Amino acid sequence: MAGTGTKPSVNRSAAPLVEAMAAEADSLRVAVLAGPLGCRLIDAGATRRGGIEAGRRLTEICMGGLGQVAIVPATTTPRWPFAIRVGATDPVVACLGSQYAGWSLADDGWFALGSGPARALYAKEDIFADIAYADRAASGALVLETDTAPTEAVVRMVADGTGLDPAALTFLYAPTQSLAGSTQVVGRVLEVALHKVHALHFPMERIVDGIGIAPLAPPSPDFVTAMGRTNDAIIYGGTVHLFVEGPDDDARDLAQRLPSSTSRDYGAPFGEVFRRFGGDFYAIDGMLFSPAEVVVTALESGNSHRAGAIAPGLVDASFG
Repeated sequence: MAGTGTKPSVNRSAAPLVEAMAAEADSLRVAVLAGPLGCRLIDAGATRRGGIEAGRRLTEICMGGLGQVAIVPATTTPRWPFAIRVGATDPVVACLGSQYAGWSLADDGWFALGSGPARALYAKEDIFADIAYADRAASGALVLETDTAPTEAVVRMVADGTGLDPAALTFLYAPTQSLAGSTQVVGRVLEVALHKVHALHFPMERIVDGIGIAPLAPPSPDFVTAMGRTNDAIIYGGTVHLFVEGPDDDARDLAQRLPSSTSRDYGAPFGEVFRRFGGDFYAIDGMLFSPAEVVVTALESGNSHRAGAIAPGLVDASFG
């Protein structure tokens, strides 16, 4: 349990980042608004312009204040010169305990997946038992990939789930079609890798460190195109390096099974795959959602195992 000295509190670590974003709202082109039941809203791309820096900060908040996020030159996608690089010294907590979009929220036609530190206050998703983590804090922040603010019923649902008064909650939101939304989705490159590591049943306690990078995807006003580009940035343009404990053979096996190229649905831009399955996101092979290229270093042996490859042509086909 967080707060005992064994694991950091993602909500307490993220709180200064949330306050800084609110304080710098004008320069970041975001809006701070009063929400239902007294909660606070930060619109980072729905009715406000937002931008790449707002998306970078959303990524840091999503990672519970435990991540290091930077916009850097890209070296593997010649036509797309910039990338988002993310790292975390406690990647399992930062990514799966906070950043992963795992809290399903719905009310009368409104729907979004909640990500960010408030998930760990709720901690009812199965993954929290698997990683042995939950959080306690006096305030919470939840990031939503949506173009509309949460409804009163959703705010109440989150307040009840976290045990917090609505006035102690901040909801930050931006659609995938926006600059901030697109940036923070591509900033999940390390989280996507760790989610697949979990799906492959590799012991999560043996993940020591990790870093990932993926090209910034240009947004599109069309949702399917925007969603396709952000996924393709990771599936065909993303690289992740994990540092793990345990036998060298286990690290080699993980590297071989982790890249997106192991999926039956690999090989076409994500928008095409999505349309092939009639828009049913959950019909797509879950093994596709992982980086194009991985390196897994076994710390005991010092050996590094590589698999997969960047596919710049597919990135180009997706980005336009």
